[in-house]
Amino acid sequence: MYRSMKMPLAAAAVMLLAALPALAEPANRTAAVALAERAVGHVKKVGVQAACKDFANKDGEFIQGELYVFVQDSRSVMICHGINARINGKDVSEQKDINGKQFAKELTTLVMAQGSGWTDYVFVNPVTQKLEAKSTFGKKIDDLTWLGVGTYRKDK
Repeated sequence: MYRSMKMPLAAAAVMLLAALPALAEPANRTAAVALAERAVGHVKKVGVQAACKDFANKDGEFIQGELYVFVQDSRSVMICHGINARINGKDVSEQKDINGKQFAKELTTLVMAQGSGWTDYVFVNPVTQKLEAKSTFGKKIDDLTWLGVGTYRKDK
């Protein structure tokens, strides 16, 4: 009996291991949405300027591996970026990915119109330093500002 159970258990283990990359994708999207929701709450509690300082704290709760928070205004001007302060205050509306997609403008338009949403593009992963497929979730804070959190997809 014990011997006959080894094969189904081994097969189940192999199937589970094969499924792990697919299971990681929704968790990353879920984590991005959760971080964005917490970040919006934080902005509403302490204000944009104080929240931006917290979003840039590498030892704080708003930078989690490849997940970080950025805040833009309704014209795609970067108010603050959790890991790249050099672009704070810059208009990123014309920024394009390697395929020519104006992802910042697209996400700003979507979020300001619908309150939240996703866009897909290619960007440099700060952990691997490689160009990777990325999905970013944006959430409206108020009529003038929104914030985003992106996750690097393992599917492409």
